[in-house]
Amino acid sequence: MNEPTTVYIKPTTGLAALNLSDLWRYRELVFFMIWRDIKVRYKQTALGAAWVVLQPVLTMLIFNFLFGNIAKMETDGGIPYPIFSYTALLPWGLFSTALNTASRSLTSNTNMITKIYFPRLILPISSVLAGLLDFAIAFLVLIGMMFYYGITPGLNAIWALPLFLLLAIVTALGVALWLSAINVQYRDVGYALPFLSQFWMFVTPIAYSSSVISGQWQVIYSLNPMAGVVNGFRWALLGVGNPPDMLIGVSAVISVLILISGLFYFRHMERTFADTI
Repeated sequence: MNEPTTVYIKPTTGLAALNLSDLWRYRELVFFMIWRDIKVRYKQTALGAAWVVLQPVLTMLIFNFLFGNIAKMETDGGIPYPIFSYTALLPWGLFSTALNTASRSLTSNTNMITKIYFPRLILPISSVLAGLLDFAIAFLVLIGMMFYYGITPGLNAIWALPLFLLLAIVTALGVALWLSAINVQYRDVGYALPFLSQFWMFVTPIAYSSSVISGQWQVIYSLNPMAGVVNGFRWALLGVGNPPDMLIGVSAVISVLILISGLFYFRHMERTFADTI
């Protein structure tokens, strides 16, 4: 008789524990979930997709009235305040929308999580990527504003725009992974999220220039990854501010750390989602 074979099964560690290959095997589901999120986002609304443009435009008009006309806030390079603020509102809108939808992506898909198996990472990822369509539509308004104000982006800077867009997506996804996993156990996230978004907006140079921050605080300020994103967008599109330097590098490192830690925490908590939700 043959001796019995003993097979030791050990849990995977490191990056292998994330099992990211599942996302490729379920790529069709990712595309379907993105399409579903886009379809239902403005369903049964009177203005529909017009909200994609109205939200940043109305916010820009309010900022222009308060900070441009009343406070007389100066902008880098003498750029007109409306386009100065709107350029920052584009990546911020992508980030804040992704944060709000992706952090609730698990609790709003309870039936799917409790009845069928699929990589749960698909839910927050699809919520974040669905916001790219809104970004693209709002970006067309920015192009029109650049023609109106006669601003032409430099060819040596525009190449970096996709990298700053990727940085915004990485930041949004990393934070969303943390919040969506925590939200399954503690619904306090839904109450804290509006405050978190508002606070994060105040510490991001959207209504003001980051040059108002004194030099000794610039390194600490760069720990906010969205500060690097906004400054990068203004540099690439408007030609103002400093080109990518160590401070933007710090923002990029923080974004990657948030994403990696969020992935590990999400995977660690994933086994409890179906029972807890």
